[in-house]
Amino acid sequence: MTSSPTAALSEAGVSIWLDDLSRERIASGDLARLIAERDVVGVTTNPTIFAGALAKGERYDDQVHELAAAGADVDTAVFEITTDDVRDAADVFRPVYDRSSGFDGRVSIEVAPGLARDTAGTIAEAKALWAKVDRPNAMIKIPATVEGLDAITEAIGSGISVNVTLIFSLDRYRQVIEAYLAGLEQAKAAGLDLSTIHSVASFFVSRVDTEIDKRLVAIGTDEALALKSKAGVANARLAYELFEQEFGGERASALLAAGANRQRPLWASTGVKDPALPDTLYVTELVAPGVVNTMPEKTLEATFDHGVITGDTVTGAYTQAAEVLDALAGVGVDYDDVTLVLENEGVDKFIVSWNELLDTVRGALEAAR
Repeated sequence: MTSSPTAALSEAGVSIWLDDLSRERIASGDLARLIAERDVVGVTTNPTIFAGALAKGERYDDQVHELAAAGADVDTAVFEITTDDVRDAADVFRPVYDRSSGFDGRVSIEVAPGLARDTAGTIAEAKALWAKVDRPNAMIKIPATVEGLDAITEAIGSGISVNVTLIFSLDRYRQVIEAYLAGLEQAKAAGLDLSTIHSVASFFVSRVDTEIDKRLVAIGTDEALALKSKAGVANARLAYELFEQEFGGERASALLAAGANRQRPLWASTGVKDPALPDTLYVTELVAPGVVNTMPEKTLEATFDHGVITGDTVTGAYTQAAEVLDALAGVGVDYDDVTLVLENEGVDKFIVSWNELLDTVRGALEAAR
């Protein structure tokens, strides 16, 4: 007997990661509580999350004063503050990491979003973040832009565990898997222990529905409106089909036999944006073995309170999912344009949040001085 929907979700093979982090959450014991009471086994962060935490977090005051006294500039201060939070969170999750043999207990930190189109800059920052956090259960988030693909390969090849973020299209996801496998081959050639290298591929869900639903409403036909809020789940289900195909292939199988890990699909952007939809939609409809669902706390609590977990809701639905994408094309929705717009918007939004974070820290440093 499972005691809660989140426990049932875990038993169905879904790793629950929290999409939020702050020093208050760590220091107050709330993060440890979520591990114990909500089956949370990992954390993801992004520039928006850190900007929010820094803007209202009194627990950062002492460190800000120390950095100001040391003459730190704003970039150095942000680097120190965020890596400290991730290191401390990684220590909270270390027991989860140990008992899952490195599978879970992961804490992700993202390279500066302004580097999303800069391969060399992303590689350098990924290595700097990995060295600074200095915890085996950290993951470095690298965006799945064209420029990010070679950076993913280089990071994996160097033994860095990577959370690939901002994936919207199936074609780009295929390229991300290719980049991961190429990195593993480099790591193997360098004599690294492949079993220590982990990766997830963060496939965004609700943002796909938001963008496509806007286009469907503009089209306005009954046929178009009948497709509202179906694209995100369909797209993610087809991503899981691709995951199964690619990691069942000869190339991946050879690496797995050498001790490598599969790059797990991660469902991101799982908070429901449309209030007319069930608030657990992107959890209950995307249950499959070996995936991660990273949830904002509101979605986590909704799932714990009233989520209905019925087992695998993905692997038997590939044909239906493909039909949804075909129908969208039939009414005039350009999938390639949608996913390109979403990738560019995703990068731009994180840059805005990053700049807000820099402004917050700059103001705090000036006040401290």
